[in-house]
Amino acid sequence: MYNHTEGNNNVTPTTPCKSTSVDIRQIFPIRKKDDFLKDLQKDVNTFSKYLDLNNEWRNRFEDFMEGNKSLPLTYDPFFKAMFNPDIYPGRLSHLLSSIIGINVTVQSVLSQENRLLPTSPLLIMDIIVQLEDGSIANVEIQKIHYAFSGERMSCYSSDLLLRQYTRVKGEKGDQFTYHDIKTVYTIVMFEDSPPECKSSDIFIHHGKTIFNTGIDLHLLQEYYVIALDVFKNNKYAKEKTELNAWLSLLTANSIDDLATLISDYPWMEKICWDMSEYLYRPKEVIGMYSQALAKADENTVNFMIEQMKKALEEKDAALSEKDAALSEKDAALSEKDAEIATLQAKLAALEH
Repeated sequence: MYNHTEGNNNVTPTTPCKSTSVDIRQIFPIRKKDDFLKDLQKDVNTFSKYLDLNNEWRNRFEDFMEGNKSLPLTYDPFFKAMFNPDIYPGRLSHLLSSIIGINVTVQSVLSQENRLLPTSPLLIMDIIVQLEDGSIANVEIQKIHYAFSGERMSCYSSDLLLRQYTRVKGEKGDQFTYHDIKTVYTIVMFEDSPPECKSSDIFIHHGKTIFNTGIDLHLLQEYYVIALDVFKNNKYAKEKTELNAWLSLLTANSIDDLATLISDYPWMEKICWDMSEYLYRPKEVIGMYSQALAKADENTVNFMIEQMKKALEEKDAALSEKDAALSEKDAALSEKDAEIATLQAKLAALEH
């Protein structure tokens, strides 16, 4: 395992880490609800956004502002706030390195606008980055698993590969060769993972194409599926590894979770301090919660549409099966009618 220094933040993760005693209340002091509500009421727009939150999201916001809960980092605005490469240059690199298993450096965050395919309707976090060697990684978190996840992952990966091909070919011109194309990594994390992932206590799955004859051709698409729900309930999550540290941060809910995290991984303390700064920036936090809620509502509607489409497809398939069965019966009856007609003709001939 490698040591990784995060920019100028002097955060040097190492594995394993020695436990240390941390007073989490120094980082997340208890605050009164009236205090941050007064701040919110100073801005009519912000206070209106607060009132527009549903009960679940309003409670989550208040629990954070009172110093009792972590920010929900699996949601896009919160993740990007804590992993922004422009502010924390090494943080996202370190997370990806721990997943892929090799030391990588995030070079830039790529625009979503040039994607050929629409994102999943159940997406709650999505970020595409270019790494130092030119390869591309797409990191996304799904709230719940959706139908045909394997097929969709293949399409997303192909989208990334074609996107890189178009860019590199444009840059290289006549000098372009296919050796200029680098690996693309599709990393999907599930809060509620597919049944296939829940059949064992393994929480990270790595896949790529191989040949049954063992020939070694350098194919460019690799996949990582991370089941966050399996990780949380897994005894191995207590093992001291860098990957477990990051996944523990992403799945942390309470301040006690963060206290345990810092105790196991002292280098996580800097990240918790960065998170606690938002206790005094309620306007920004409300903005992030509003974005997350809007996305969650959109996801819910799209999920219902998908489920309705799926139900209609299943109903159409069932009707098609019935039609096929009726057609078979009609064909069988026609054959019987033909046999009867033949026998009747023979009988008439004999009588004649």
